[in-house]
Amino acid sequence: MKGDGIAKESSPFINIAEMDRGNMYEGKNMALFEEEMDSNPMVSSLLNKLANYTNLTQGVVEHEADEDSKRKEVKVPRMGTFIGVYLPCLQNILGVILFLRLTWIVGTAGVLESFIIVFMCCACTMLTAISMSAIATNGVVPAGGSYYMISRSLGPEFGGAVGLCFYLGTTFAGAMYILGTIEILLTYISPSAAIFKAEEVGEETKAMLNNMRVYGTCIILLMAIVVFVGVKYVNKLALVFLACVILSIIAIYAGVIKTAFDPPDFPICLLGNRTLSKRSFDVCAKFTESNNETKTTTLWRLFCDSSLFNATCDDYFSLNNVTEIQGIPGIMSGVLTDNLWSAYSEKGSILEKKNQASVAGSEETKIGGLPYVFTDIMTYFTMLVGIYFPSVTGIMAGSNRSGDLKDAQKSIPTGTILAISTTSLIYLSCIVLFGACIEGVVLRDKFGEAVNGNLVVATLAWPSPWVIVIGSFFSTCGAGLQSLTGAPRLLQAIARDGIVPFIQVFGHGKANGEPTWALLLTAGICEIGILIASLDSVAPILSMFFLMCYMFVNLACAVQTLLRTPNWRPRFKYYHWTLSFLGMSLCLALMFICSWYYALIAMLIAGCIYKYIEYRGAEKEWGDGIRGLSLNAARYALLRVEDGPPHTKNWRPQLLVLLNLDNEQLVKHPRLLSFTSQLKAGKGLTIVGSVLQGVYLDKCTETQKAEENVKALMGVEKTKGFCQIVVSPNFRDGISYLIQSAGLGGMKHNTVLMAWPQSWKQTENRFSWKNFVDTVRETTAAQQALLVAKNIDLFPTNQERFTEGNIDVWWIVHDGGMLMLLPFLLRQHKVWRKCKMRIFTVAQMDDNSIQMKKDLQMFLYHLRLNAEVEVVEMFENDISAFTYEKTLMMEQRSQMLKQMQLSKNEREREAQLIHDRNTASHSTPAVKSSVAAAMPEKVQMTWTKEKFVAEKHKNKDLNVSGFKDIFNMKPNQTNVRRMHTAVKLNGVVLDKSQHAQLVLLNMPGPPKNRKGDENYMEFLEVLTEGLDRVLLVRGSGREVITIYS
Repeated sequence: MKGDGIAKESSPFINIAEMDRGNMYEGKNMALFEEEMDSNPMVSSLLNKLANYTNLTQGVVEHEADEDSKRKEVKVPRMGTFIGVYLPCLQNILGVILFLRLTWIVGTAGVLESFIIVFMCCACTMLTAISMSAIATNGVVPAGGSYYMISRSLGPEFGGAVGLCFYLGTTFAGAMYILGTIEILLTYISPSAAIFKAEEVGEETKAMLNNMRVYGTCIILLMAIVVFVGVKYVNKLALVFLACVILSIIAIYAGVIKTAFDPPDFPICLLGNRTLSKRSFDVCAKFTESNNETKTTTLWRLFCDSSLFNATCDDYFSLNNVTEIQGIPGIMSGVLTDNLWSAYSEKGSILEKKNQASVAGSEETKIGGLPYVFTDIMTYFTMLVGIYFPSVTGIMAGSNRSGDLKDAQKSIPTGTILAISTTSLIYLSCIVLFGACIEGVVLRDKFGEAVNGNLVVATLAWPSPWVIVIGSFFSTCGAGLQSLTGAPRLLQAIARDGIVPFIQVFGHGKANGEPTWALLLTAGICEIGILIASLDSVAPILSMFFLMCYMFVNLACAVQTLLRTPNWRPRFKYYHWTLSFLGMSLCLALMFICSWYYALIAMLIAGCIYKYIEYRGAEKEWGDGIRGLSLNAARYALLRVEDGPPHTKNWRPQLLVLLNLDNEQLVKHPRLLSFTSQLKAGKGLTIVGSVLQGVYLDKCTETQKAEENVKALMGVEKTKGFCQIVVSPNFRDGISYLIQSAGLGGMKHNTVLMAWPQSWKQTENRFSWKNFVDTVRETTAAQQALLVAKNIDLFPTNQERFTEGNIDVWWIVHDGGMLMLLPFLLRQHKVWRKCKMRIFTVAQMDDNSIQMKKDLQMFLYHLRLNAEVEVVEMFENDISAFTYEKTLMMEQRSQMLKQMQLSKNEREREAQLIHDRNTASHSTPAVKSSVAAAMPEKVQMTWTKEKFVAEKHKNKDLNVSGFKDIFNMKPNQTNVRRMHTAVKLNGVVLDKSQHAQLVLLNMPGPPKNRKGDENYMEFLEVLTEGLDRVLLVRGSGREVITIYS
């Protein structure tokens, strides 16, 4: 081998294929990192992979691409800014509204208000484009455009909701373009093609809408077939449609220039100040002269009952003259001053020229069948905003093609912002030019009835009105086709992401990737728009959906900028969160300006989709900004909470639940989590902790498995909280670590919940009771409350329901009122809701029990708690022989186990013996005799002198005097008194609460002298003997319940 003479080092992580490719690491330069090479690639290989990455179109494979895939070479897309972004945006933005409605908006709102409408809408899209540019240049954006950007910035919930809104907007846009196409066809190109004709006066609008529905349905079917058969034809025709739009706009500007020196001849006929429709007559006069003979005109016959001079005519017709004015007086005429101000009108009102003299006729005259130009809808500022806004949408066309661009991060911002600037300039200049060139009544004439049924904007064009009519027809037709092409692909992208389960069927398509099912749905939704049939009604609907989409693009940019997430590094630098926030506010304002009820419906739809995805959707982790926002909010809240302990009114148990796991890392007592969820009901903090014994390095896998098992059980039991598994050399220290360090800042637990160690008497668990008693001591030292659930496996599951029964509280000592609070919290849950709360307290010899009961009732009344109250009297009496015997047994057992070094089997036998004697001593003499008869061998197993001698010979090393002490010892008086209390209290509790669903008891503290720890366990055992479900409660000492509001 050439080089330094060092042979290649063999590595188990590098396979032969890699060696063949020359990716083998030469020599021993990287020997230090060789063990990490399987998980962490070398920088050189990483850069090599990135260099070979091609940013090809993702998603649908076209017919050509399907054929090209047979070839080995891959075509790298080479679309630049102009072809890839600028022209598509231009084509999508300029459209049907410019040709069909802009003149009418200028005439109705006036030049000034129209300017405000257009400026607001263009400002909104410009601010959105700035935000979109920042997001689009922050990393590689595959095909999918706005949906991809929002979902990856704000998370799957927002992405899905906004993606579907954008889809609906695009679909309704298709419907709007198709309606525009039919309007141009039936109104301006071929009115005779109408299927439905107005049979009576005033039914023209109804007939027109029916024509729209029939023709619209046919065109949708035709377009859907075209899209289904070959999208490549649609894409190839896109440039033709764009050429139509550009030629039309050039024709408008050329016509404006021509009006300066040679205005076109479009006379308008006025009766008084009222505009007349020229569809019904030719000559704008009452009389005509031919061959020195005066005759009445067609116009006369429309207003009078006969063609004779003495005919009875319409009052207004008789009083006013017929005049003719130029519809397009030209840019130098000064008509701009008349058109500056708005002229809003009611539905069905006659178009009237301002500042034109007229004489009012009698009001009784019917004007229904007369040839006036009427307004078809009521007009007002906010409505015009809704109709106009779709003409500025389409700014996403460039970002939607991001997969086909040579340099998307450079092209998208430049192309989109340039396109918006160009179209904004065109719109704003058109408003001023229309207002300066065209007469006000012609501008307000939506369907050009006063100019012989011509398209109003076409009358201005040069060289011929047909340039605009044909150009606008093809451009709207093309825009409709592109909507029907783009919308199904967007739906397919959302469906394939798998975040909205019910639309996943629309992710499937033909073999070449064409979204067949999505196309069918799109055509169906489009049909809804067609059935609405009115362009002015459909426009505000799609305005809502687009505005919502733009609003969330701005929100995404603002959130990312404010959070300053490390991955937020856009190449586009000319953005600021204030601009994004302003854009977002403007979008929201425009939504409610257009139509407040449509805005609410759109928000409701988006909200429903959001909640559906949150509830049912597949979980996706896209590093979205909302997660970052949640972390920031959590940090802020934690710092606020850190200020001090919560007020008594805000106190609630923040639980640390201590679970025991078996050898398989499964939870031993799942009911403990059931009880937790019943107590918490999803409120406050819950930390579920457990301890694994050993060293963390050795127990990593087991820790992960334990955490997964605990989290799975938390999900089943609907326990909302956090899981924390600690590995410690011994169990006792692990619990101590959890009590000390679980939680974060102010979000720390204040209560520990654990299960009673049922097997504490078994000798192989001789440390379980020590751990338990130490835990009790540590919670007290940490000033935390402690809840111990005894017989936890008998507690109800979340599915059970108690239809009756009591929750009994035994209030012996007051340690903060936690005993009162817990039943109240439990009864909020369905399991315990029908249980009644009873409170028992114990009266001593010198207490006034009647007064105690009254005081307790008053206290509960102030606490706003409903509970039955009972005072139980416990009088001092002599300590029974049973208590002495029980204490003696307890102390003997404790002493024996300390002094005797017995084998494991003998220890178990002796422990069982003591347990049997304790049980037997509690039963009646008859039971004792029956037990003796049934088990004669066990009764013989008692401490006799003979047995003791046998044991002495067996264990000669043992201290003989110690055993003698056991039989000669007398019970400790303190222990006797404590046992007396436990026995007496147990008797009283059993008497009153044996059939209660749950008993809550004050838990006495462990002795200060640690030598009596085992006795302490015995006292607790005796105290709770015979009860099914017991919750021992030890308060933290601070007040947790208050009578004040």
